Amino acid sequence: MRSHNKVAIVTGAGTGIGKSVSLALLEDGYRVTLAGRRRELLEQTAAEAGPAGARALVVPADVTDPESVRILFARTKEAFGRLDLLFNNAGTNVPAMPLEDLSYEQWKSVVDVNLTGTFLCTQEAFRLMKGQDPRGGRIINNGSISAQAPRPNSAPYTATKHAITGLTKSTSLDGRKYDIACGQIDIGNAASEMTARMARGVEQADGSVKPEPRMDPRHVAGAVLYMANLPLEANIQFMTIMATKMPLIGRG
Repeated sequence: MRSHNKVAIVTGAGTGIGKSVSLALLEDGYRVTLAGRRRELLEQTAAEAGPAGARALVVPADVTDPESVRILFARTKEAFGRLDLLFNNAGTNVPAMPLEDLSYEQWKSVVDVNLTGTFLCTQEAFRLMKGQDPRGGRIINNGSISAQAPRPNSAPYTATKHAITGLTKSTSLDGRKYDIACGQIDIGNAASEMTARMARGVEQADGSVKPEPRMDPRHVAGAVLYMANLPLEANIQFMTIMATKMPLIGRG
């Protein structure tokens, strides 16, 4: 089910899961707008795609800034003419700490990126997708295992990822009349800079500290690609992909 030159935007495309998904989409034939805060990392993603990188558009963007998001989608439309896929992947976190010790600024920094950023990108995707010909498209949200079960001392991240599930459902419902499908992928322990601490050992619900297995992010990229390439008459509403032996089933 190759993409036949469809157009995608990937946020957080310079590192980790976003980078892996971007490379998979480019290899599959997509034209991909690589969005993220650091141009040099986006350009590195495009370079690692080899010849397929010629179909990449690098657009530094801040998903917490409505004007930056508007420019991101405008530049995509200007370069490629339409949008078939948005992968809402950009995310952030703060160090694990007791809920009562979190500052307002720490809370807000996670909410602004993980939740408000996803909303702003979804809103611009709706505006573009409902007016193009052929109409419609697909939005895939990166939810995380934390959309299902929290880790200790993770209130901001867990709250935003649970909120993403609600946004995914609303987007899926509100997008129907425009032929816009929306699904969510919940990812557990894909190897990346953000999950490096898992290999060293992280706190468990019983207070112990244990290392956790991780998986190659290319497996996540393959799952996102499968979701992306379904015809719009079909949708994977929720998918969980995780390191087989990580603590989710039986967590806590």
